[in-house]
Amino acid sequence: MKKTIKHLDKSVSALGLGCWAIGGPFWSGDEPHGWGDVDDDESIRAIHRALDLGISLLDTANVYGAGHSERVLAKALEGRRKDVVIVTKFNAVFDEETRQVTGSDATPGGIRQACEASLRRLNTDYIDVYLFHDNGFPPEKARPVRDTLDELVTTGKIRTYGWSTDFPQSAAFFADGKHCSTIEVELNVLNDNVAVLDVCEENSLTALNRGPLAMGILSGKYKTGSDLAINDVRGKKSPEWMKYFKDGKPNPEFLKKMDAVREILTSNGRTLAQGAIAWLWARSDANIPIPGFRTVKQVEENAKAMDHGPLTAFQMTEIAGLLR
Repeated sequence: MKKTIKHLDKSVSALGLGCWAIGGPFWSGDEPHGWGDVDDDESIRAIHRALDLGISLLDTANVYGAGHSERVLAKALEGRRKDVVIVTKFNAVFDEETRQVTGSDATPGGIRQACEASLRRLNTDYIDVYLFHDNGFPPEKARPVRDTLDELVTTGKIRTYGWSTDFPQSAAFFADGKHCSTIEVELNVLNDNVAVLDVCEENSLTALNRGPLAMGILSGKYKTGSDLAINDVRGKKSPEWMKYFKDGKPNPEFLKKMDAVREILTSNGRTLAQGAIAWLWARSDANIPIPGFRTVKQVEENAKAMDHGPLTAFQMTEIAGLLR
């Protein structure tokens, strides 16, 4: 299964890897923004396994692990850089030693500085897709951001760009950019976003689906009584925007929705996670899900979804009826 991204000269896999979790812990004050402890060697083995299984799109951000995710990715891709499309993001300002997020910077100078820092950490001389990492930034103030990204394309630092946002006005503004190709949007079977997906389809933009497994809910491994670690973004000190988990436990509302569609998602020999990925492919040709991972086993399970392909139109109709 292959997809194309505007302004790139090579196709990519229909499934990507989300590299947030492999960055390990980082914080804003005492608020965790990572996914808990991680084993770098296992992360590298998992990336290698993904490449062997045909996955060729890797999504990270400068702030994941306060730079650590980009550094792990660079080690894993030694000698294989040309085989993959790297997506990374900018906006956060952080201290790599303390792993503390200290602010944000969307000024032209700040964007250029962040780009150079990501290039060094990734050990590459270009970034395939560079995303603005500020969901709620006012689109009426975003022209300097978009203009700076077009300049970075012209200088060869990046190939194309986009915005990680859940707001259609923001997506539409970037869609008018000369070298825009991508919107990264939170999207899964339990949490659709019709408006942003419409913008992507109307403008032939790729929709990278963050949270395709509802931050782990759709893996099926979390139950009502599950407790998440204190250094996990889903734990008891989770940020205000965290909706899939509350007080360190899975949100019962989403568990109920998952149970309603579990039988359909797991039909035809799929696991629950594979069914959730299949829903996204059936939802729109623009979609490329980017589930996170920390182990080889997780990568293997997610990659197996490509063998099954999308859900059928009938299954999609059934799911829509159940969730209504």
